[in-house]
Amino acid sequence: MSVALIILGAGKGTRMNSDLPKVLHPIAGAPMLIHAMRAGATLDPAHTVIVAGHGADVVTKAAQAYDPEAQVVLQPEQLGTGHAVSQAADALADFEGKVIVLYGDTPFVKPETLQAMLDAKADVVVLGFEPQDAGRYGRLLTNGSSLERIVEFKDSSPEERKINLCNSGVICCNGPMLFDLLSQVKNDNASGEYYLTDVIGLARNAGHSATVVTCSEGETLGVNSRAELASADAMYQAAARLTLMEDGVTLVAPNTVYLSLDTIIGRDTIIEPNVVFGPDVTVESGTTIRAFSHLEGCHVSRGSVVGPYARLRPGAELSENVRIGNFVEVKNTTIAEGAKVNHLSYIGDASIGERSNIGAGTITCNYDGVLKHRTEIGADVFIGSNTMLVAPVTVGNRAMTGSGSVITSDVESEALAIGRARQVSKPGMAQKLFDMLQVKKAKMKGGN
Repeated sequence: MSVALIILGAGKGTRMNSDLPKVLHPIAGAPMLIHAMRAGATLDPAHTVIVAGHGADVVTKAAQAYDPEAQVVLQPEQLGTGHAVSQAADALADFEGKVIVLYGDTPFVKPETLQAMLDAKADVVVLGFEPQDAGRYGRLLTNGSSLERIVEFKDSSPEERKINLCNSGVICCNGPMLFDLLSQVKNDNASGEYYLTDVIGLARNAGHSATVVTCSEGETLGVNSRAELASADAMYQAAARLTLMEDGVTLVAPNTVYLSLDTIIGRDTIIEPNVVFGPDVTVESGTTIRAFSHLEGCHVSRGSVVGPYARLRPGAELSENVRIGNFVEVKNTTIAEGAKVNHLSYIGDASIGERSNIGAGTITCNYDGVLKHRTEIGADVFIGSNTMLVAPVTVGNRAMTGSGSVITSDVESEALAIGRARQVSKPGMAQKLFDMLQVKKAKMKGGN
């Protein structure tokens, strides 16, 4: 079955009080729009059309970063949901399959719910839900399994407002039929807008069938304010943590662990308290991520230990049984099996060979103010504490650097490199200096 997605994302999001388009506000490190696109992508759509308005350029950039084939069309005026969907008519002019309309600010509709809508035996399918408080939601008026029409709250009667089956706005319909029905929608309502919901009544009047597929209230959660954004993020985090634990991951203090939409963690991994997983992180099975660590854009292989208080930045690639210790930062670096960077170090734009040990306070000096340069460290190397490796520089296999060295030239294999000033000791000079300073201090006090 051929499927197309239309995702509405033209709203300004006034209650967000933001220059950023509403659908680009993030949940779990990804724009809400991407959550909706990701759910729809499970249907393998032939077309994905985003209807943008406010901030269309940045919406386009975000959508096509996730799916380069996504089409973005403009809704220059926000004249209602029906008007928004109709903006996709040209993009889908030759499409004969089913169309699902989603919303960029409703991020939690599940793939299995969308599949149930596709499988439903009716010409038009609407996604409904029964909330604890129906409030100002539009109501679904049914007769058995048949959906007769949808009435917006502001246009509903007191009797209709007692109905608890509510409209999510998500709809599935054959493409040509959908756009034909939309062409008949009028704006003679309390808002003066073209309602997508009016297609149900038009479809029924034309002899087409309509039905409702229901889901939980949580799936239909819409986000319109910063407070609702925070609540939605908390909902996502709770569900994602539970899924990880069910999949065999130990979260020592679950509520303190922050996950991104694409976080992947293998079974028998232990995540200690207050760990943040930014976007694009994969952690293999049997690892330990210690407390207060921050990971983003990195890969951690089986058996490795990271932290506490470690930071893995984009491009950090840890092989099996690597040790990254406290207050260590790693960026754009490959660390081979069994290597250790245990204390107070910055390792950027580098490669470290198998079983090498990087001493405390080591820094790869990778930036000259204009360009980044690489440091290459071989296997079985011992880098002494407080070594400055001024890139570009290479340290060969089984080499060693003396503590406190500044290494500016390549070090050949098995060599010891020492790059520091010779120590000079002057007997009695310390006491003379202290005496001189005490006299100076006393004079300063006397002057006051």
